[in-house]
Amino acid sequence: MTIPVETDGTSRKAKLTIDRDGSLQLKAAPDVEQAELEHFLTSKREWIYRKLAEKESLRYEPVTKEFVDGEGFLYLGRSHQLRIVDTGDHRVRLQRGKLNLPKAISETGYEHVIAWYRMAGLTWIRPRAADWAKRLCVDPHMIEVADLGNKWGSTLPDGRVRIHWATMQLRPRLVEYVLAHELAHLREAHHGPAFWQLLNRAMPDCEQRKAELANTGAALWHGVTGNYV
Repeated sequence: MTIPVETDGTSRKAKLTIDRDGSLQLKAAPDVEQAELEHFLTSKREWIYRKLAEKESLRYEPVTKEFVDGEGFLYLGRSHQLRIVDTGDHRVRLQRGKLNLPKAISETGYEHVIAWYRMAGLTWIRPRAADWAKRLCVDPHMIEVADLGNKWGSTLPDGRVRIHWATMQLRPRLVEYVLAHELAHLREAHHGPAFWQLLNRAMPDCEQRKAELANTGAALWHGVTGNYV
């Protein structure tokens, strides 16, 4: 992929590619200054991370789930076995390390388990959102947990911060990275130097957390199902 070097009105270009093994290749004209290239790479950091994450995701088959006794479901980094239970309650519950799915709703277990992730995730995220919002000096209009397709989170112009329900399978430190990342967008809409400076001040190890997310995120369940009970 060819991307223009962002210099003062020049038309010179650098070619940045990612090889099959994940290595980066940067080619530029001989007269492009080192400082320009460094600025160019810094400005394209988010693109690089995104493309590397996409490449990583291609190494995995989509994770599928079957709604039967013993199927494992991650929540905040820990695996919990699914149990189909005969009860009058029509809600999915996490009890004593087991994820209980009432038999009466097991035929549509897919949607009920995702609804549980959304509800449990919102309960867990809200107090932490308040803490990170204070650190970042932002005031979100609303925090939501929703299905965001291939995005971990999003920040809308009206001040809503949205986190993908699948994020709740990650370890807490990575969920908090996604949350803080999106909250930081309330002050800095783009992934420029000011954004990363802001996030680094609030979360000094954000680069490490970002790398961990790229390494583990592709292996999570995103709603693909096997056979229902």
